[in-house]
Amino acid sequence: MRGENKRSVIVGIFVFLGIAILVAGVLTLGGQQKKFVKAIQLKAVFDDIGGLQTGNNIWFSGVKIGTVRKINFYGDSQVEIEMNVEEEVVEFIRKDSKATISSDGLIGNKIIIIYGGTTLAPPVVDGDRLESVMPLDTDKMMETLQVNNENLVEITGNLKNLTSKLAEGEGMVGAALTDSLLAESFRAIVKNLNQASVNSNRMINELNSFTSKLNQKGNLFNDLVTDTTMAADLRQSMESLKEAAANSEEMTQKLSTITDKFNDPNNSVGMLLNDPEFAKSLKSTLENADSATYNLNRGMDALEYTWPFNKGFKRKKKEEAKENN
Repeated sequence: MRGENKRSVIVGIFVFLGIAILVAGVLTLGGQQKKFVKAIQLKAVFDDIGGLQTGNNIWFSGVKIGTVRKINFYGDSQVEIEMNVEEEVVEFIRKDSKATISSDGLIGNKIIIIYGGTTLAPPVVDGDRLESVMPLDTDKMMETLQVNNENLVEITGNLKNLTSKLAEGEGMVGAALTDSLLAESFRAIVKNLNQASVNSNRMINELNSFTSKLNQKGNLFNDLVTDTTMAADLRQSMESLKEAAANSEEMTQKLSTITDKFNDPNNSVGMLLNDPEFAKSLKSTLENADSATYNLNRGMDALEYTWPFNKGFKRKKKEEAKENN
């Protein structure tokens, strides 16, 4: 009798512990899924939920605020999600908030994230439908990553070929890296460039010094730039030079006309300068005149000794002798 009572007590204890564990589990699961808190229902429509299931969590600003209550087909090919959201956070979710589907970790369960919303919009109420935003398609992301990986492999292969050619001294760059003579030539070019840079800097310094001297007061260039009266004088001088140039041009034209006339054998001067027959005749005339003058002088000398003029010349000599005394 005592053994049966003892067995009954042990069985009762195990049954009690089982019931307690069951109740604790139910309470725990219910607490995690927000089964025993006041909640409102919100809805969102997606084209593709990507494996979202009933009971998955709903997050807002990094805080779990509810679970997925029900999944229904909507329209032609869309899916409507009914969400249980805690009533105590409703005041923070606005009617212009958005809902999207994400993952809990890299490969975790699907979750719904509510985000956005402004204080200009009122808080949501039971039965409101939030605007849905389609998440990134992981399949497309993987395809893109695959393409990027293939491109990366191709780029790596090209870099390998390039570095091998450089190591073997192929091409200009490879020759520059492996040919010592080319390296020396390049070094000489760099040296010459450095020297040219030094010379350029020196020339620039000299130009700066020259311009600073030109800018000193009393310098002719500075006076030309700053003195307004000198500028007026220069302008007047330029006008005078222009006038003189115009007069010179006019005089040149007149001289050209005169020289043209000198070259014209139809006038007396042109005939004197250009007619050889007239020049020959003039020369003969001058020779005859010279000969006549010579004969005249001889006749005058002989006239002194002729009888009619002998007394007159003697009288003239006496008067000249008296004047000399």
